[in-house]
Amino acid sequence: MSANTSFANVVPVDKVPLPPPDAKVFPTACDYCIVGCGYKVYRWPVGQEGGPKANENAFGVNYPTAILSGKWPTPNQHNIVFADGKPHHIIVIPDGDIRVVNKGGNHSVRGGNICQKVYNPNKATADRLKTPLLRVRNTLQPISWDDALRITAEVGRHVIDNYGELAWGMKTYSYQFFENTYAITKLALVAVETPCWAHHDKPSAMADATGLEDIGIDSFGPSYEDYALAEVLLISGTDPYETKTVLFTEWIMKGKAKVIMVLPRKSTGVAYAERTGGLFLQIIPGTDTVLHNALCRVILEKGWEDREFIKKWIASDEEINWGMGRGPRNTPWQWRTTRWGRSFGKFKEWVLNDPHSTLDYAEKTTGIPREKILRAAEMIAKPREDGARPKASFMLEKGSYWSNNYLNTISFANLGLLCGAGTRPGQVIGRGGGHQRGMIQAGPYPITKSPEKFGLIGRKQMDLDRWVLAGNIRFMWVIGTQWLNAMMASQFLMDYIRKHTIESPHQINSFSTDQAIEVLKARADSGGMVLVEQDIYPRDISQFADLILPAATWGEVDFTRAQGERRLRIYSKFYDPPGEAKPDWWIVGHVAKRMGYEGFDWRESNDVFEEAARFSRNGTLDYAALVEKAKGTGKKAHELLRELGTTGIQCPIRLEDGKLVGTKRLHDETAKYPTPKGVTSPLQTLTKFGKTSGKAILHIADWNFFKDFHERITPRGDELWVTNGRVNEIWQSLFDDLRKPYIMQRYPMNFIEINPKDAGARKIENGDYVSVENDDVLVQTGGFYGVASGDLFFTNLLKSGYIERTKGAVTAMAIVTDAVPPGVTFMYFLWPGSPANSLVHSVPDPISNAPRYKLGKGRIRKIGETPAKKVLTFAPKHNV
Repeated sequence: MSANTSFANVVPVDKVPLPPPDAKVFPTACDYCIVGCGYKVYRWPVGQEGGPKANENAFGVNYPTAILSGKWPTPNQHNIVFADGKPHHIIVIPDGDIRVVNKGGNHSVRGGNICQKVYNPNKATADRLKTPLLRVRNTLQPISWDDALRITAEVGRHVIDNYGELAWGMKTYSYQFFENTYAITKLALVAVETPCWAHHDKPSAMADATGLEDIGIDSFGPSYEDYALAEVLLISGTDPYETKTVLFTEWIMKGKAKVIMVLPRKSTGVAYAERTGGLFLQIIPGTDTVLHNALCRVILEKGWEDREFIKKWIASDEEINWGMGRGPRNTPWQWRTTRWGRSFGKFKEWVLNDPHSTLDYAEKTTGIPREKILRAAEMIAKPREDGARPKASFMLEKGSYWSNNYLNTISFANLGLLCGAGTRPGQVIGRGGGHQRGMIQAGPYPITKSPEKFGLIGRKQMDLDRWVLAGNIRFMWVIGTQWLNAMMASQFLMDYIRKHTIESPHQINSFSTDQAIEVLKARADSGGMVLVEQDIYPRDISQFADLILPAATWGEVDFTRAQGERRLRIYSKFYDPPGEAKPDWWIVGHVAKRMGYEGFDWRESNDVFEEAARFSRNGTLDYAALVEKAKGTGKKAHELLRELGTTGIQCPIRLEDGKLVGTKRLHDETAKYPTPKGVTSPLQTLTKFGKTSGKAILHIADWNFFKDFHERITPRGDELWVTNGRVNEIWQSLFDDLRKPYIMQRYPMNFIEINPKDAGARKIENGDYVSVENDDVLVQTGGFYGVASGDLFFTNLLKSGYIERTKGAVTAMAIVTDAVPPGVTFMYFLWPGSPANSLVHSVPDPISNAPRYKLGKGRIRKIGETPAKKVLTFAPKHNV
């Protein structure tokens, strides 16, 4: 049997075999959501099998045993792979012995079937990319790695040499393992020095929760324990049950917190919150800043603010300006803080005089009854009769910061700080998170080369999509992301890419590598674009790619990454990559060397991991001490991390008396750390906020900065809001889930939830096939040098002529439900071929360049019936 080809006649179909006692065991973690549950992989050769007695199987238990115990494998947790060229059984199952994260083997529906993502040529994963592909006569054809690397390097080098680094762009994930992100950023940001580089989920390289960072709060400072210790938990813009399931079921549900949920849509987690004494604030999309400011005003008017905390941890005017009054203010944070940072006294004065923070205005604008706003303020801030304050924590996520990024995140952090959250167990402020934390950046973003400014606030990370649409990118390298589907006004962006790639007159028509290089150079010279895609599967973007490079992924290479509470683990290699697929660090390193750059001579994944440690220093994910410890004991850092198993260790990591010590939470005033003598890795991030004096900085969050845009995009006539997000069973862009039959049976196509009132008016029923169209999609096509520098940013953009109108249209299956209120609908956010972002305006936050994905709109009409109408259940999930 040839490797990586077939498992004919070796796949058992009637049962799940048990691993024998001598099965090899590999520590790993789930590859999906931010929680990063600990898993173990059991591997043994086909033809062997364990038995039901404890001494006959690798689990060491007698069968039958308890489900959800990490000892009872299901069919979804079994597969067959090639290892060392031979077929092996594997079982990928939550670690039943783990005492952190997913304690005792808990897991989500996504992680529970992660074993089905591995390559098996007899299953739906057979379409994995296995060899480099070159588009020849408009057909993707296999070529050698030598040719693929040469084309990528020589054409990229030509563009840089002739048109500069601002013509060479890269779109890449920010999460897919330390080794890969370090190599990618070493090439793009350090070697090429291009600012035309953006994360997978944004048009720029900006931080997600910019406001938290400006205030001084690390977005991932909390420990999961904090959500169990809190008495009240305010969650904005996410349902952790749907998106971070084990964080919800293992920590929030088993804690004691009353949960306040702020969402436009009533989800399963909302139903739990209401049933257990919590509160649901059903908000009109995009108006979170008004709600936060109104809550701040109520707290200040009632005198419920935590005065002791404010005195100790909120910066004064002098402390805000300390260190910023000398020399040029050359970072966006410094400019923003100088303009909008306030001491507590001045912040209070501003809030109490802001006409948009009154209960009357908040009720009208957010759609939330004033009684509920008052009740929420009481729950998070009102002291009890004995004087004790509620132990409140605050979590926000994409539904909040991807509608009005800077104002929502700043005002949310202001609210948490007034309640005394940020520095104590059970009283924290942070993100819930989406992907795991896999970014180790090899150098700073080259901000001085960015063409974008915001008025007087200086340069900011550039909007790569807008730069592309302006005709400035001639070579684009897309790594592991659905770039086009995922961005705002996505169909508008696709039209541009199509025109400048496969519709360019410069097309390869020969297998000659020399001819291919010359054709692609000529296309770049003519103003077209050369597109290189690097991924594990063909994606929607593949239809435009000139060259596709096959990547190795989870389980196929030793990788490392941290999860939502900064817990670092190894993701072990346990099977062979399909065909000639290579890890991203290998591909990037070989291209870099062929482009003439030095320092990319890595032999194995551990080499990259150890080199990258130096660039983690002083950061939230500082693991330099682990590498130091490993070298001191004569081990590879990967080997030492493997010894820590599924527990791992929380970053930043320190060496104290020769022992590795992790960090439970950041900004922790209750923690006792040793003096710096004998301690490796700095401690300032552990006990202080991250700015100037070590204190947090309140900021004004003026609704005027967003009001004119929100009024312009609010649906009119028969238009409805079209917001979007995740659901529990599906992960991200479905790149794995498309190959899992039972998920595709449940969700055969994208769907749109619509209120019964709106559905009735349009004669729409459950299971109907509908079109969703927006003929008023706004696209910002210019404004790189800050023409929108006044307070009404969008109005200034309109006057400057940098806004175009286009159209977006998608189809979906209707689900009629009162989970969404009248006037609001909900779609899955990143369905292949039906991207909800086609309906979203491409006008990013002017302060941070963050996208506004949650603020789409459209007209909905029935166009037929789906086959699912007669076979699917449409029972509401939020009434469980």
